[in-house]
Amino acid sequence: MGSQGRQALSAQIDELRQRIRHHDHRYYVLNQPEISDDAYDQLLRQLHALEAQAPELITPDSPTQRVSGTPDTLFRPVRHSSPMLSLDNAFTEDELQAWNQRVIKGLGEVRVSYAVELKIDGVSLALTYEDGLLVQAATRGDGTTGEEVTVNAKTIRAIPLRLHGPAPRRFEIRGEVYITLNDFLRYNEQASRRGEETFANPRNAAAGSLRQKDPRVTASRPLRFYTHSSGRVEGVQFASHWEFLELCQRLGLPVAGHAKHCRSFEETLAHGRQLLQLRARLPYEADGAVVKVNELAAHQRLGMTFRSPRWAIAYKFPAHEATTQVLDIVPSVGRTGTITPVASLSPVACGGVTISNATLHNYDEVDRLGIRIGDWVMIRRAGDVIPQVIKVIESRRTGNARAVQPPTRCPVCGGAIQKEKEDEVAYRCLNPSCPAQLVRAVLHFGSRAAMDIEGLGDVVVQALMEQRLIHEVADLYRLTESDLLQIPLFKEKKAQNLLAAIRRSRSRGLARLLYGLGIRHVGEKAARDLAHHFRSMKRLATAGEDQLQRVPGIGPVVAQATAQFFQQPSVRQLISTLEAIGVKMIEAVRPRTGTQPLANLTFVFTGELTQMTRADAESLVRRLGGQASSSVSRKTSYVVTGDAAGSKLTTARRLGVKIINEQQFRELTKRT
Repeated sequence: MGSQGRQALSAQIDELRQRIRHHDHRYYVLNQPEISDDAYDQLLRQLHALEAQAPELITPDSPTQRVSGTPDTLFRPVRHSSPMLSLDNAFTEDELQAWNQRVIKGLGEVRVSYAVELKIDGVSLALTYEDGLLVQAATRGDGTTGEEVTVNAKTIRAIPLRLHGPAPRRFEIRGEVYITLNDFLRYNEQASRRGEETFANPRNAAAGSLRQKDPRVTASRPLRFYTHSSGRVEGVQFASHWEFLELCQRLGLPVAGHAKHCRSFEETLAHGRQLLQLRARLPYEADGAVVKVNELAAHQRLGMTFRSPRWAIAYKFPAHEATTQVLDIVPSVGRTGTITPVASLSPVACGGVTISNATLHNYDEVDRLGIRIGDWVMIRRAGDVIPQVIKVIESRRTGNARAVQPPTRCPVCGGAIQKEKEDEVAYRCLNPSCPAQLVRAVLHFGSRAAMDIEGLGDVVVQALMEQRLIHEVADLYRLTESDLLQIPLFKEKKAQNLLAAIRRSRSRGLARLLYGLGIRHVGEKAARDLAHHFRSMKRLATAGEDQLQRVPGIGPVVAQATAQFFQQPSVRQLISTLEAIGVKMIEAVRPRTGTQPLANLTFVFTGELTQMTRADAESLVRRLGGQASSSVSRKTSYVVTGDAAGSKLTTARRLGVKIINEQQFRELTKRT
């Protein structure tokens, strides 16, 4: 290519890059797209083709370089230039007023304004630009040290690889990676059809997507980003937070919608109320608003506590409630045969999502509520909690509502159902071969806390049953590659991965096997207690109720359920089959020597740990004599926080429980 031709090609490439950056800005920052997704993809393909003609013209900030890294096996630690702080919470206007009184007291005669921004539910990310070019992205971690995820962050189109216009020498900003509700639902539907893992909520999806070892996986997820605060900045000055947000927008960085600069606290309260009213119509999950003193000089005067700035607070929105009509009440069969009534609802927006079903728990609850088909009801959804019907609006009854009766036969298999005891509220299907129970039993058996068979999701189990490849959990260990390749959703690699995960599960140990078998009333802790006491399946399976009750932590209900479980001939046959297949039937318990260093201490973990899995951390606590709990109480000794810590952290602060990060936990266990 001649010099003139090369210059023309370079100019064409530059012009195309500018057009793509323009459309990224219109879509992600201004929320005013000018072209369709197909037209955008066509521009990107044109740029790829032009750059292929002259690879030496490719620059790091080219839109084609968003997915240019290779899979990594290690997220390198990054120390933040200044701590990424958590915020204290206000749950009522009175608490927000109390915070403002503390601000006024701390500032004396100084008068300030306020910045109010939506608190979009996502995962924290720090971005560093040098001379306008993105050079580093890091997770929050423990607030002081995070993990480098630069290659993954570059795949997020909402994050500019180069800032627009004249840029500061160094510009470190903090924000949140998130997924919109529509994108989340669409992704889960597609993943389910492919037989892949689905996510519980948009926040978990964002966190899991950002920390993928392979950036191509991150690129396939519909991630977005918005900016909410600054870190270390050189080469530019701003006197207020609002000036910072305006600068971010000029530089092409997205900020949260509906932000407002309020001149008085009364205006701040009014805007908070407006955001609460707006919440149900937002395209993303927002669990509150962040209120900040606007003037940066006041930040210096107010300072911070050990964990949080005094100049900012999160005003958390209350649980969502909505009214809708009950279209039907249908019985659902659970993993253990329990039949639960589920209200089929006229779809209604609640808690940021559209709700069409709500649990009624049991038929006694149906009677207590007095609910009928056709009734108008109030439902409540708080965070990730399953929507619940909380009351019937009797004033809206028209006389056409129909009463509900418990089913007389299992709705799935047609088998007999009954209450095991008169004082029980739950009806159960008595057929152990009920297909509904088998699907859930296999899913539970392969769950992370049980045998941890990666890739064994809902769609896969349903397909295995439809092909008549499994009739009990032991059949999983008889599967072959040719079996799986009969199923359309499996290709060679995916089949091999699932079979490898099944093989690995054989060595999980007795405790996880017991939990995976789904014995009534036997949760993770009871399974561990039984496994640690009896050490082998043979000893446990022949133990009577009296022997079982002598195990610390095992009461009469668990003892009876466990003894009855192992007395069933079908269970004994299943155990024999699993043992013959090579599933580990013993528990390797480390003998206790001397004192147990974590004895009488209870740990609760919250957020995403980076140096070990939560299961490994809890196992370490138990090996050292401590207890790992899933809930925070005044008896909790330590709450260990990871990335994107949740409500347990808030509870720990409220109760005054000692809070440590993952590194401090590791140091504590090393000292012991």
